[in-house]
Amino acid sequence: MIVAGVEVKINRLESIVEQIGEAVLATTETIERLGERVDTLSIQVEEQGKQVQQQGYQILALCDAVQTLAETQDYSLQKLTKLTQTIDRLMTLLEGSNED
Repeated sequence: MIVAGVEVKINRLESIVEQIGEAVLATTETIERLGERVDTLSIQVEEQGKQVQQQGYQILALCDAVQTLAETQDYSLQKLTKLTQTIDRLMTLLEGSNED
């Protein structure tokens, strides 16, 4: 009778140990999958950071191009103003010579 009781307890202990082992394995697998996901997310975040940095460089280049365009536009406007003034003077001279 005592032997049978001991066997039952041993069987229960074996069952408990087996369940603990299965739980440990399942937890280990879950942690490994989570680790892989974290690695994947880490790589994605790093790539997005590189893209944002590249976009920042592109924005700076675009700003420089717009500034150069604005400066060229201003220079062209000054030249056009001088040309218009010269044409106005020529027209005045021509009109003056036609009156003689």
